[in-house]
Amino acid sequence: MAYKIKSEKKKEEKSFAVDKPKFDSEYDKQAYNFLKDTNTKFSIKYLKHDKYFPDDKESRDIYHFTIVKDGKTYSGTFGQSIAGTEKKEVPSAYSVLSSLSADRFEGSFEDFCSEYGYDSDSRKAEQIYKAVVKENEGMKKLYSEEELDKLSEIQ
Repeated sequence: MAYKIKSEKKKEEKSFAVDKPKFDSEYDKQAYNFLKDTNTKFSIKYLKHDKYFPDDKESRDIYHFTIVKDGKTYSGTFGQSIAGTEKKEVPSAYSVLSSLSADRFEGSFEDFCSEYGYDSDSRKAEQIYKAVVKENEGMKKLYSEEELDKLSEIQ
């Protein structure tokens, strides 16, 4: 299995071979092992530099990621941190996977608002809730509950 990161902006491709990968942190190593153990392919590609979140004051690098497992695909966008953007860093698989597993919430909209301190009358909160539900559904198509639990342990 290969682990590839592509970036059009930076005109580079990073590829880590299974036998001798390089890791920037223990978290990156754990994410790599998760991908390897679940026979998952991960790729990420630069899209643009723009505001990503509705409340962003500064622009950041925005990427499109794709996760493929057993012929099933989940993809989406990922907004790099402002610090990572300034350093011209390409997000790691750990960065993307940890953000996906951090949003793992199951329950009603009211439960979501109560848990995370949102106003249940807020349209913004409802949009965030719907995005989290959609993300959870996408990840559940790829991974079993046991695999999702292992993914959440990486954080």
